[in-house]
Amino acid sequence: MLPLRDIQERRTFPVVNVTIIVINVLAFLYELSLGRNLDGFIKSAAFVPAQFFQPGNTVADAQSVLVSMFLHGGWMHLLGNMLYLWIFGDNIEDRLGHAKYVFFYLACGVAATLAHGFTNTQSPVPSVGASGAIAGVLGAYLILFPKARVLTLIPLGFYTQIRELPALLVLGMWFVLQFFSGVASLGARTQQMAGIAWWAHIGGFAAGVILIKLMARSKPEPRRF
Repeated sequence: MLPLRDIQERRTFPVVNVTIIVINVLAFLYELSLGRNLDGFIKSAAFVPAQFFQPGNTVADAQSVLVSMFLHGGWMHLLGNMLYLWIFGDNIEDRLGHAKYVFFYLACGVAATLAHGFTNTQSPVPSVGASGAIAGVLGAYLILFPKARVLTLIPLGFYTQIRELPALLVLGMWFVLQFFSGVASLGARTQQMAGIAWWAHIGGFAAGVILIKLMARSKPEPRRF
């Protein structure tokens, strides 16, 4: 299932969410501009669990936890992540407020990266992508707006349908897929083979669920005219 847009009112312009999307796009364009130097840049800037957890960890390795969440491995990787962030991030920012949303997004990204690291401590494979932080956004959305309608593309073999489905179903199924894929990957190294950091998604989603319960206002502020 591929979400296309949600049907959930917001009261403020999502300036932070848009800014995050712009930063991700600009970072990816910078990656493309590096040409042959791209591999060296990724190795130095991306999160590498084996480097992060080894004795004598450097400041650069620690910084990679944050930097890596703004890098992507290809156009499809970038566009898929930005689609989910565009659809679901604005309502989380609307509920939290701009400043809190910055902290929330970064905290989910850090939690996701560390979750990936702790389940792959010996991995020398660089990890990049905003999907862990965005998974936190999805977890928060599921808690705050479980009944929100999400316009969703449903592939059925050679036939596809577009239907409005509740966020509980769309995001719930997304998490179930991540969870079982993550469990199946333990000890099998399929995370690296498939190029998907399943436990980053699981860790980010869990962080989003926890943080939104701690940070969100119990009720939206009344509309100002």
